[in-house]
Amino acid sequence: MSRDIAHLAAVELFTPVLEESVKFFVELMAFEEVGRVGDCVFLHAWDDYEAYTVKLTARPLAGIGRTWLRASSPKALAACAARVEAAGLSDGWDDKVLQFHDPDGHPFGVYWETERYVPSPAMRPSLKNQASRFPGRGANIRRLDHVNFLGRDLPPNEDFLVTVLGARPSEQIMLDDGTKAAIWYTVSDKSYDLVYTRDWTGSRGRLHHVAFAADTREDILRAADVFLEAGIHIETGPHKHAIQQTFFLYVWEPGGNRIELCNAGARLLLAPDHQMVTWTEAERAKGQAWGLKTIDTFHTHGTPPV
Repeated sequence: MSRDIAHLAAVELFTPVLEESVKFFVELMAFEEVGRVGDCVFLHAWDDYEAYTVKLTARPLAGIGRTWLRASSPKALAACAARVEAAGLSDGWDDKVLQFHDPDGHPFGVYWETERYVPSPAMRPSLKNQASRFPGRGANIRRLDHVNFLGRDLPPNEDFLVTVLGARPSEQIMLDDGTKAAIWYTVSDKSYDLVYTRDWTGSRGRLHHVAFAADTREDILRAADVFLEAGIHIETGPHKHAIQQTFFLYVWEPGGNRIELCNAGARLLLAPDHQMVTWTEAERAKGQAWGLKTIDTFHTHGTPPV
């Protein structure tokens, strides 16, 4: 299957405290507010070529809304749409965006035609090869990195990722009973873009976390101090994952969604015949590559709460 998905494009988060969540992203994560429509606020990461990176929507409970993927061409969009239809997952078209859902109920959108970000005079960069000026505040988030969904059943979602989206598996956790606890997939040259972790509650359609990339580890270390002063709940980190080798910090934004900050120097999977890395239950139990033991809430907290 050709690579029909170019990249992870944008994500919608639900929040019961819209203005507090906006403040978190703008003041601490260094996003720019680029628009409002009703109870939705659109936010842009400074080097995203597209019009927005995050859509915040006011809802009674935190959680994840739609995740958008950009197709690699009009032909690729048509091919992807055909597979979505054949799988019975289509929710119809909204303008030129195909809306659909995964087997767990998480809503997605895939599109080709896009609206590019145009900086205002105040946000015009000095360098013409970046989208907007470097913000120089908070975490200085450059882009959206990945989404980690919670899923009730992993095998149907694995099939969806491979046969519908054309994603490639990169790493997985295999338990002693032969079942999988989590799977990491890529739709690009990065080592992972979409992750599914088994939901211990047996629920459908929940979120584990959304991850955003800063340029350096130092940005993340400084962000920890910024979050501390702002009263943001720091759940765990900064540490380094063994799986995918990600340097990370996890916090809960004011609405309750878990947000990961990771370094933008992601591992690349350049080998077309990459062999998936499998981590055993015993290997996973060792914890991080280095840093403190993973906090219990990392395995129990998800949104919306159950």
